Amino acid sequence: MIHFRKTFMELNVSVKEKKRFLSSAVQDKIVHYIFLLNGIFTVIILIGIFALLFSTAIPTFKEVDLFGFLAGLEWNPTSYVKEQYGIVPMLVSTFMVTLGALAIAIPIGIGAAAYLSDVASPKVREIVKPVVELLAGIPSVVIGFLGIVIVGPFLAKVFGLYNGLNALNGSILLAVMALPTIISISEDALSSVPQSYDQASLALGASKWQTVVRVKIPAALSGIIAACMLGMGRAIGETMTVLMATGCAPAMPESFLGPVRTLTSTIAIELGEVAYNTTHYYALFAVGLVLFIITFIVNFISDTILHRYEKVHR
Repeated sequence: MIHFRKTFMELNVSVKEKKRFLSSAVQDKIVHYIFLLNGIFTVIILIGIFALLFSTAIPTFKEVDLFGFLAGLEWNPTSYVKEQYGIVPMLVSTFMVTLGALAIAIPIGIGAAAYLSDVASPKVREIVKPVVELLAGIPSVVIGFLGIVIVGPFLAKVFGLYNGLNALNGSILLAVMALPTIISISEDALSSVPQSYDQASLALGASKWQTVVRVKIPAALSGIIAACMLGMGRAIGETMTVLMATGCAPAMPESFLGPVRTLTSTIAIELGEVAYNTTHYYALFAVGLVLFIITFIVNFISDTILHRYEKVHR
């Protein structure tokens, strides 16, 4: 009787464990399919955006030569003589402001990431890291306003300009906006470098500074590059800040102290006032398509580098 009772209890326990295993397996499958559907939905949205831009941009090239659009040096769609749809000044302005922002943000971002990962105490890290990440939540219109009332007048006073609405102003503001991305991802990359690297370097007589600069940063370089590329993608796609702080002159930029107009600011300025179903209207969608492709390429490259980095350190 006792043996039968023990056998029954063991059977009951095994049945319960089997049910629990089956329920957890079902839950795993449900979660798997939810994430799969989310991924498919994201891809569908991305393809839909591209299809919308492409289909709306195509009518542009019935009236405008494709080479003239991509290589033209003048954008003047409201000319009384001949409409001009060249996007080279906007491309140059976009890359000028973006590269200027990266030139400011990359050294500061990598330095801040190295400080957080290797120098700062746990208490300081707990305070500074959330503050850095909060920068990403500041609305771009607020940063643009600060560029108008603080950074612009300061640049005008320093360089003797009539106003400070120029490419340098935009670069400084975009650098501030790109910093949270660069700092967060670079700090994660540096923190994931194995401690054995630190220990080996220090055991060989290197200082803490030499270890960070010559060992940890090279070891985390692919992650840092990915962080910089993502920061670049953030800067390229920014609208309100460059619209408010760069002067928005549609001519070919001459220097960082002159006004510029980026691809994003051109769309923001003109799309609300252009007549529907005109060449000008379709040309703005073509500008959006070019911007979409550039941003996609930058993000794709950064994502590829990041995945390679994760595989190497797995």
